[in-house]
Amino acid sequence: MGMTMTQKILAAHAHLPVVKAGDLIEAKLDLVLGNDITAPVAVTVFDKAGFTEVFDKDKIVIVLDHYTPCKDIKSAQLCRQAREFAARFGITHLYDVGQAGIEHALLPEKGLVAPGECVIGADSHTCTYGALGAFSTGVGSTDMAAGMAAGENWFKVPAAIKVTLTGALGPYVSGKDVILHLIGEIGVDGALYKSLEFTGPGVAALSMDDRFTIANMAIEAGAKNGIFPVDEKSVEYVTGRVDRPWTAYEADPDAEYESEVVIDLSSLTPTVSLPHLPSNAKPIDEVKGMAIDQVVIGSCTNGRISDLRAAAEILKGRKVADGIRCIVIPATQEVSLQCIREGLAETFIQAGCVFSVPTCGPCLGGHMGCMAEGERCVSTTNRNFVGRMGHTQSEVILASPAVAAASAVAGVLASPLDIMKEG
Repeated sequence: MGMTMTQKILAAHAHLPVVKAGDLIEAKLDLVLGNDITAPVAVTVFDKAGFTEVFDKDKIVIVLDHYTPCKDIKSAQLCRQAREFAARFGITHLYDVGQAGIEHALLPEKGLVAPGECVIGADSHTCTYGALGAFSTGVGSTDMAAGMAAGENWFKVPAAIKVTLTGALGPYVSGKDVILHLIGEIGVDGALYKSLEFTGPGVAALSMDDRFTIANMAIEAGAKNGIFPVDEKSVEYVTGRVDRPWTAYEADPDAEYESEVVIDLSSLTPTVSLPHLPSNAKPIDEVKGMAIDQVVIGSCTNGRISDLRAAAEILKGRKVADGIRCIVIPATQEVSLQCIREGLAETFIQAGCVFSVPTCGPCLGGHMGCMAEGERCVSTTNRNFVGRMGHTQSEVILASPAVAAASAVAGVLASPLDIMKEG
């Protein structure tokens, strides 16, 4: 029996000719990631374990993005601990205020992840890099500490679900709608500790940003990782960014999958996930008109330039409805600059939005948009659990940038198709 993409990457990094689902392996790591919340915990574990050196100062990345610019004394102390660790070991890739961005947008942008690599991060959305054909997965801070010291981690090889994509996306439908539809179909535990392997002719119709969004939210279906094949778009993306050799892996024709899900992209419409689970997915036309108080456009899921272009297209020449707060957060400094160069920042501000510095902020209820009791937000983030963005009696509706922008204009949950028809 052949191997899946994920199994091939893990076999190569474990120096084994073959692995199968359920095997326990020790694999070499190409990159270890932490942020301002998880890295300090890993540093404490690292020091308590008596480690005195890191495996490779060039293969550890620390991004200060969740509570930064620091919102309070505690966050400042956490960031200082991360900075001191980076200085102690000469960590090459410390991204602090002024250079930082939201980690899962920043690392691909900087060329720090390449196809075929094995990446762990002390953040659950590390699975984002599967869009590039890498095996990447979230781990706990203890595993991060061990990874920083040894350059290896233990893994249980995951079984796989094949997600076959056909057709192409219609107007105002994006990768966010694809992944919300998929999670709605299989559930938040439908891929528990499995690899979601995307394939089929529809992959070619997806932009890299669509793929980043889809891979990012694989964890919301319980997946160990999500992964896309390496094609012309992947190669074009890494060319000029990645400065080292890399390997593209392909699934064997006889690779074993536990199940297959087929999605016709052309059949999808703008989709949202209602509170309080990503699996509570509904076509926008079934639920539009719900009252809202806030809109957030950004995050590691949807804060890239194509996301902000989609939102700006709808907001241009329009105003955010009275009583609605709209917060726009570019994912990186480079995205911020592109927004300024292209006039998107001006569009957002003229529409009545606040245009923020890069930060994870509101996604986890950290800062820059926490909600009070009884408030409801349409957000392009990735989780809508109880209390995720503030009070336990607030609500989050997950949506694409197009739906979020349309909702900001309408003052209620709205379809971008309706807003654009109105002129």
